[in-house]
Parts: sequence; C-alpha cells; structure tokens
Amino acid sequence: MTKAKLAATVAVCAAAIAGAIAISHFDPLINGKQAEHAIVANPIATELYTCGMHSQVVQEGPGQCPICGMNLTPIDSGSPPRADDESVGVRVNKRFLQNFAVRSRVVERADLPRRIRTIGYLDRDEAKLVSVNTKFGGWIESPRVHTVGERVSEGDVLLEIYSPELVTAQEEYLASMRYVARLQAAEALPSAVTRAQSILQAATERLRHLDLTVRQISELQAAREAKRTLEIHSPASGYVVEKVADSLEGFKAEPGMTILKIADHSTLWAKVEFYEHYLRDLRIGLKVDMSLDAFPGRRWSGKLLFFEPSMNPQTQTLTGYVEVENSDGRLRPKMYATIEIQLPGARDALVVPAQSVLRFGGNQNIVIVDAGDGVFVPHEVELGIESDGKLQVLHGLAEGERVVTSSQFLLDSESNLRAAVERLGSVSGHNH
Repeated sequence: MTKAKLAATVAVCAAAIAGAIAISHFDPLINGKQAEHAIVANPIATELYTCGMHSQVVQEGPGQCPICGMNLTPIDSGSPPRADDESVGVRVNKRFLQNFAVRSRVVERADLPRRIRTIGYLDRDEAKLVSVNTKFGGWIESPRVHTVGERVSEGDVLLEIYSPELVTAQEEYLASMRYVARLQAAEALPSAVTRAQSILQAATERLRHLDLTVRQISELQAAREAKRTLEIHSPASGYVVEKVADSLEGFKAEPGMTILKIADHSTLWAKVEFYEHYLRDLRIGLKVDMSLDAFPGRRWSGKLLFFEPSMNPQTQTLTGYVEVENSDGRLRPKMYATIEIQLPGARDALVVPAQSVLRFGGNQNIVIVDAGDGVFVPHEVELGIESDGKLQVLHGLAEGERVVTSSQFLLDSESNLRAAVERLGSVSGHNH
C-alpha cells in the first residue's frame, strides 16, 4: 500500500468515527442509514460540504442536510497532509474538535516516584497467639471465660479443673514433705534425710512439670492439704479467639488438648497479595503506609515482615505479611486496608498522562499525537513505570509533542483506530 492510499484510508476512519458519533450525539432521532450518509466519505478530498445549522454533518460534494434538509455549503478543510510525510495521520474537522472538546497535553520530563498500591486484610499476629492447655486430663469446673471475644489479662483465672492425676501428685508431694520433717525431728542419719529430701525434690519437679506455678506449690506447702481443683491462669493478655467447646462447664479435657486460644492484638499482620511483576522490587523490611475506610485521614506505618514460600497458582500472586502497630486497639482482624509501598522510581523521565494511552491486545500501547491543524497521528510507545496517574515513555515520543488526553471519538471506534495503527506502523514507520 502506498503512503497516499494510507493517508486516505486513515482519514476515512477518522471521519467515519467523528461523523457517526456527532450525529448520534446531537440528534438521536436520525436512524443508522441517515447517519451513514452524513459521514465524511473522504476528508482529504478537494472540496467538502457541511450544513450551516448542523456543523456535525460533513460530506464530499454538494447535497442536502439529512437533519434539516438545507442545502450544504462548501467548507475549507485546510491543506491535506502530504502522502510522503512520515506524520501522515487522520484529519478531523476543527468544528468536530470543538464539539468533542478534544484536549491534549505536552509530553514533558519529570521525576516519577514508584508506588505499589494494593489491598490487604488484617489478621492476627501469629507470633502473639498463645494456647491454653494442660499436661493432665480432667474435668473443667467453674469456667470464668464463656464467649469468644472476651478480653483477659495475664494472670487472670480462666477456669478450674479437677484431675485425679493432679490430686495424686499433690498427695505425693505432701507425703514427701511430711517424711522429711519426721526424719529431721527424729535426728535421723544425714544420709537418710538426704534421700528423703531427694524424694521431696522429685515430687516438687513433678508438680512443676504439670504446670503448677511456684506460687501454687507454696500455697500447697502452707495449706498442707491437696486441692481438689486447680486454677488455670492466663499466660498472656489479649482476646479469647477460640475455645474447645460451646460450654466449658463439665467438659473433659485430655492431656495436651487446646482449651482456649488467646491473641494479643497490640500488633497485627496485614495479609497482602503482590502480583508477579512487583517481585523484583520487593524485599523484607520495606516501610509500608496503610489506610482504612473506617478511619479516613488516618494512616498507619508498618514494615514488610516476610513472604510465603510459593506463589498462589489460582491468582498468580505472592502473599506477603506486613506488621502494623495497634497499641490503641482501633484496628481489628479481618478489616480491609489499602496498602502503599514506596519504591525507587525514575528520574527525569519522559511522561504522559495515563489516560492518554490506548491499549490494544494487551501488548500494544498507542498514543494519539496532536500534530496541529486538525491532524492526529497514532504512535506506538513502549512504557515504563506508572505512578500518580502518569506513565513513563521509554520509546515512541519526543519531549514537546502533544498527546490527546480526551479521545472519546477514537475509543468508541477501536476497530477503525486499530486498522489505522497497523497500516501506519507497517508502511510509514512514523514512530520515533
């Protein structure tokens, strides 16, 4: 295809787009057939005609307006682009540009910071999740905690438990203690007293291995009587997030069974999914800003703690965990949060507004350059990073060119634009 034919083809696409949209926008009563006759057949022709009352109607040669029936009058379409010019594009009548309010921006250079902005949800800090269990079996009595969500403090009594094994261990301890006392009172041989004290020490260690505290053993020694039930104290402050049964009263607990779980919410983890193309820039320890819809205007700081070892095959993302301070307790697990991570960006980069880039097929990026005098030229560009509504352009544009930022008339006819881009790229080689 020659460049002259290319210019005519691209121009027809532009006119078809503009005319069809203009007629349907300004007078919806016109049917498709009438609108088809009102489209510019060849805007690079020597003489074009338009309606004095309806400037959106443009056609080659004289005729009548399909809207009001008035005779069309010739218009000056300007000098057509040269067929041998590399900037051959599509020409749009200036009245169309005014009707569509087509705007453009200058391609400029600027520093472009890079940010990862994504969504995460809060969860418990697993490093601060503790389990309450016993090393002996027994029956729970007099539970102090009844519902998930209750807050407890370290040292609070959670429940009492009756265990025959524990009662036996206490009796053995008391018997050993009385035996040592009798030998000492009888002034027995030192070796015999030493053996009795070893037995007492073994009984004491058994109680410690059953998780009796030093205080509880001292109380047993002072009372000199075994307790039927043992109080279980909270090992940490936090919220009860799990319990073994709906009702703990009378529940039979086996050795090692988790009766309760307590989570400390003074710090939380934000679970965040990162797409694969971010991974080259991410590392443990990066600072993170977090905001939530529940608290507009407030931000939390955190750091990237660790990543899961493998990608999620369903979403092709990698899960990372962000540690966030929650000293005032305002944050709650399962809340959604907006996560922002600042990364090294590009300095003195060639940038265009993000809305100026049209994407085709996932691998072709096009901008429409305003060449002046109603001529618009599609340029294929290679893009870099995106930040703050701007895109870095690596190849395809030069500083000072103007790109269209409001090109609805092109977007509404993607197939026509695609044809123009393919032909222009294959024949004229216009890209910088």
